[in-house]
Amino acid sequence: MYHLWTQRDLPSYLGPSPGLLFGLFFITALNSVVVFALFILLVRTLWCLGANTTTIEGWEIERHETLLRRARYLGGVLEGPNGTKIPITRQEYPWDIGILSNIAQGMGSWNPLAWFWPFSFTPSVESGLEFEDNGLEAPGTTWPPPDPDRMFRMAPTERAFDPSNAFTHSMDPQEVYKRQQADRMRPSPATDTSELRRRQPFHVRYDKKNVQKRPDKDYAYGTDYESDGEEQEHEAYDWQPKPGEGEEGWRNSEGERLNDFGVDEDVEFYDEDEVPLGELMKRKNLANNGSTY
Repeated sequence: MYHLWTQRDLPSYLGPSPGLLFGLFFITALNSVVVFALFILLVRTLWCLGANTTTIEGWEIERHETLLRRARYLGGVLEGPNGTKIPITRQEYPWDIGILSNIAQGMGSWNPLAWFWPFSFTPSVESGLEFEDNGLEAPGTTWPPPDPDRMFRMAPTERAFDPSNAFTHSMDPQEVYKRQQADRMRPSPATDTSELRRRQPFHVRYDKKNVQKRPDKDYAYGTDYESDGEEQEHEAYDWQPKPGEGEEGWRNSEGERLNDFGVDEDVEFYDEDEVPLGELMKRKNLANNGSTY
């Protein structure tokens, strides 16, 4: 560019050809885009270094904020996969110990000269096993906080038959409607319990819960009120998981997903550490029996 500028007063036949000018313009535009992308990456890296977070940990913080907003409108509790009430309380990120301390911990030294020296020593492996926390939470508090949408759904257990309850169902229309709702929510015996099932999105579960708890003062057979309820119920129960849907398809505030970073969302979302040992042994036996035939 400087050479072209110094020869700007020369005749056109002594200047560069149109092809060279086009190539110069293309390289300049491409270089500007690359420099801008690297600048954004640098700012993002410095931000994560100062906050002592990674991209995944930042997502965990945003997801915790999402659960807090939901619990604020539901009495401070959220419903787990098996209907258990799980209290949701605010937890602070435990490894944010201050900007300077975060940078020193991330760079492995308090010496700024060592940050830019390529032959500096490498931190030991043991340094990546224990991290200093800020002490804002009680000892023993785990991170990330409990997430009802990421808990394993336990297999239903058969209850013992109680003869006193045989043929004693109430004939009240409201009770009949509730029993029908419970029967439709009960999993089918043909369902393969060895496979993990995706939970419905929160808004679908929330709408379905409102349908179940709606007032039935005007409930009567053959009325329009009943037909409207059946349509809402049908829509709630006919939901099927699709790619990008379900709780594991959650996006952060920038619209990004784990899949955008090459992470298997099903494996990351359903951690096998949450699966009971008996379920893992059952899967192993099924796999071994299948391989012998």
